[in-house]
Amino acid sequence: MTPPAKPILTLLRLGACAVALAGPAAATDLAEPLDNILPRDKDEAARVAMVTRPTQDFSAPEKFEQNPAGAATTRARSDADAFSQSSGNMTFERELDFKVGNGLFKKIWVSAPSSTLASDGLGPLYNARACQRCHLKDGRGHPPEPGAPDNVSIFLRISVPAHGGAPLSDIEAFLQSRGETPARTRPDPVYGGQLQDFSLPGLPAEYRLGVTWQEVEVPMNGETAHLRRPDWEALELGYGPLADGAMLSPRVAPQMIGLGLLEAIPTEDILAHADPEDRDGDGISGRAQIVWSFEKGAPMLGRFGWKAGAPSVREQSAAAFAGDIGISTPIFRAPSGDCTTAQALCIAAPDGSDPDTGAEIDATGLDLVTFYSRNLAVPERRYVDAQDVLRGKRIFSEANCTGCHVPKFVTNRLDGQPEQSFQLIWPYTDLLLHDMGEGLADNRPEGRASGTEWKTPPLWGIGLTPQVNGHSYYLHDGRARSLLEAVLWHGGEAAAARDHVVALEPEDRAALIAFLESL
Repeated sequence: MTPPAKPILTLLRLGACAVALAGPAAATDLAEPLDNILPRDKDEAARVAMVTRPTQDFSAPEKFEQNPAGAATTRARSDADAFSQSSGNMTFERELDFKVGNGLFKKIWVSAPSSTLASDGLGPLYNARACQRCHLKDGRGHPPEPGAPDNVSIFLRISVPAHGGAPLSDIEAFLQSRGETPARTRPDPVYGGQLQDFSLPGLPAEYRLGVTWQEVEVPMNGETAHLRRPDWEALELGYGPLADGAMLSPRVAPQMIGLGLLEAIPTEDILAHADPEDRDGDGISGRAQIVWSFEKGAPMLGRFGWKAGAPSVREQSAAAFAGDIGISTPIFRAPSGDCTTAQALCIAAPDGSDPDTGAEIDATGLDLVTFYSRNLAVPERRYVDAQDVLRGKRIFSEANCTGCHVPKFVTNRLDGQPEQSFQLIWPYTDLLLHDMGEGLADNRPEGRASGTEWKTPPLWGIGLTPQVNGHSYYLHDGRARSLLEAVLWHGGEAAAARDHVVALEPEDRAALIAFLESL
């Protein structure tokens, strides 16, 4: 087992020079995701900047690189439970909360009324009966497969353009106050914000997900690849046609590891990588997603979801309870989940709300699920010193993949969250929005994100996907059947990096994939 990383403060004291943080200062009008942040002084910020500088030496692994989550890293397992372990630096006393949260994450919800009062309230419309049914083994979902009985772990988001003088949402009003004019959208007036493919007895489901695939040949230097282009459809609509202009976006459930560490990255460190005007001329112009926090009643930096539509692990968990399972929480209190007033039978169906809390899962339960989700550990790196992996890491840098997949950060100092506090982490993401081109476009705006923009997903643990989930499907809709296919789908701001990979010699391309598989 690889020993845990040394305390980050020791590492930051190495070296004599101080390097100032690059980029803009933190936006004072954006709330942080956590309330328990301890201040970082100027000297410490300079040491952090020194440690997180991109490396120029690819002859050997960097210090502590084998521990991508710092001291929270866990041992790399060889079975399907590799993503289901608790933070490596968690105390025995806190393990109980993790295990109880795991139980709630796996809980099978049932319809109300039920004798199992703590488990009723499912639906009435839903995509899954448990969190684990979508986040399979705490890993990735997948698109429909031939012969599969259902489409659990993928669904369609839906929205329609907002025309005329429709009232502004809080986030639209905030963005307009900053001089921005984001595309204004609303949930479908009948189907809501996402389509549910399951329902309780006596109610029709909203749809059945359909997809057809078209093979696309991609010539490369010395090799040929084949991509599959999906055409997604909402079939067998249970409540009439979709509204005019309805925009659909497929979303596969992402892996769960490292979420608490991503939440703990300082906002200003993320914003330092934003370059919306591409002032450095590298063709990459990431920008921050800004979302409205229903919990804090304030604008926040979006971090979670394929378009960074949620600001915190707790709010993302509550939104998933509401939209995916139809379970109300102290944040989203509608007992009928995503049902709309146009679905009268759904609204009128019995619910499992507790008369004391007014929710189907109370604040304690939501906190336990949040604790579990924050502490699903990132496994240690494998083969970090292998020559083909180091060669692939150099190619990854030369192709400027690191322009979006930023290798490392140092998390905030946190009071009461020792697992996430002040860790050197290697998530390979900037958590910013990037234009990925028409090939990956869903043509559905979300907040500041356009129909071609997506958040840079973290890459840590990506090489363990086949081991954990039994498949190798990647990207927001699972269209890529390999890591190479995922790279070849990159366009827009990532087109230059993709073309660099296409032009590589086959052995260099193989080294790049070996590096990605080691993460």
